[in-house]
Amino acid sequence: MHRWLLGALTGLSILFVGGCVNATATKGASAWNSATLGDGGVSEFYAFEGELPETPGTILRSEPLDERQALRGAADNVRLLYTSTEGLGGSAITAVSGVLYLPRGDAPEGGWPLMAWTHGTVGIADICAPSWDGRQQQDMDYLNFWLGQGVAVVASDYQGLGTPGTHPYLATRPAAYSNLDIIRAVQGAGYPVSSGVVVIGQSQGAGAAVATASYAPDYAPDVDIRGVVATGVPYFSPAALVALNESRPPDQPDPMLAYNFLAMTLAEQIEPGFLMREYVSDEAWPIVSMVTNACHKEMRARTETAGLSYNRAFKQTPSDVLGRVFGQMGFPDMSIAAPIFLGTGARDRDTPQHMQAAFMRDACAAGTVVEAHLYTELDHKQVVPGSTGESLTFVQAVFAGDAIKGNCDASPLG
Repeated sequence: MHRWLLGALTGLSILFVGGCVNATATKGASAWNSATLGDGGVSEFYAFEGELPETPGTILRSEPLDERQALRGAADNVRLLYTSTEGLGGSAITAVSGVLYLPRGDAPEGGWPLMAWTHGTVGIADICAPSWDGRQQQDMDYLNFWLGQGVAVVASDYQGLGTPGTHPYLATRPAAYSNLDIIRAVQGAGYPVSSGVVVIGQSQGAGAAVATASYAPDYAPDVDIRGVVATGVPYFSPAALVALNESRPPDQPDPMLAYNFLAMTLAEQIEPGFLMREYVSDEAWPIVSMVTNACHKEMRARTETAGLSYNRAFKQTPSDVLGRVFGQMGFPDMSIAAPIFLGTGARDRDTPQHMQAAFMRDACAAGTVVEAHLYTELDHKQVVPGSTGESLTFVQAVFAGDAIKGNCDASPLG
C-alpha cells in the first residue's frame, strides 16, 4: 500500500466514518458516530419525514434557492430533494439533495440541453453541501457560462451532503447513483430539459462524472449520457499512486493532507471497528476532527498554517483496512460508451498529469473514446475555466450526434 493512499485514507476524517471514537480520546470531544458524522446545521428541507417512495429518481419536494445559493444566469434556481439508492450498500432508498438551474428565455423544442454538474471536494459536513453553502466563485462563473450557452444545469450534492447520514467521500458508486437519480428526477418531473445529458465534473466531481457514465448501463440504462467532461480526474491506479507518493515527501509540509483526512472517514464507514483516532497524531487530531462542522477549504487552510507533514499527522498506518477502502474509489468498467473529454493542467498537484495519463491509457485500452487536452500553464483549478473553449465544442458535438474521434493513438499526456 503506497504512502499517499495510506495518508489519504488514514488522515482524512471528514467524509467516511464507520465507528465511534471514545469521548475521552480528545479533551472536550463528543461521541463520534460514523453513521451521522457531519450531520446538522441545515434547514428542515433536507430531512424527509415519512416513508420514502420505492422508486429512485422521484422528486420529494422543491423550493427556490436563497440569493447566495442562486446563479445570476438562471431564470429558475430550484433546490430539490429526491430519492436515490444508497450507494455503499446498493439497495436501500435514501433522500438526496441537489439543485436545478434553468436558462433564461424560452426552451427550444425538446427542452434545454441538460448538463449534470458533479462538484469537487467540499467536505463531508452537511453545511458544506453546495445547495446550502453556495459555490465558490469559479464554479459560479463556470456554471453561468453554460447557462449563457442555453444549457440547463442539474447538480447533486451527493449522498449524505445536506441530508442525514455521513457522506462517503470519494466512493464512486454513491456519487454515481446520486447523479443518475437527479437526472431521472428532473427529466421525469416535467421540467423543460432534454432527454440526453452531458456529465461535467472537476476533481472529486471528475471521478464522479466518469463513474456516472460507468455505472449507468447497469443501474440506469434509461439515462442517455451523450458525453463526459472531466477535468483533474483522480485515478487511483498502482502506477499513479507510486508517482504521486514520490511527489509528496513524508517529512515536508503538505496542505493536501486535508484530502487524506476526508478520505479516512470512509474507512470508518465500511470497516466496523476501525477508529481514525487510533492512527492520527495528537497534533493533527484537532484539525482532523474539524470534519464534523467545517468544510475542506477551512481544513486545508488549518493544515497549511500548521505546516503538517505526513510523518507528523499519523502515528501508525492501517494498510490492510485502507487496501479495502481503495476498492470503493474506482470504476466498475473502464469501457465506457460515452466519449470522454479529459482536461489536464500540467501544473496540477492535486491530481497530477501522470495520474490522469494513467487513466487515459487504461480507458483507451478498454475501448473508450478519450479526447485529451493538456494545458501547460494551468493547475488543478485553473483547468476548469481554461478548457471551456475546447469543452464547449465537444459538448455541442455530442448533443448534435457527431462522432468524437478522440486521440488515444496520440495522447498529449505522455
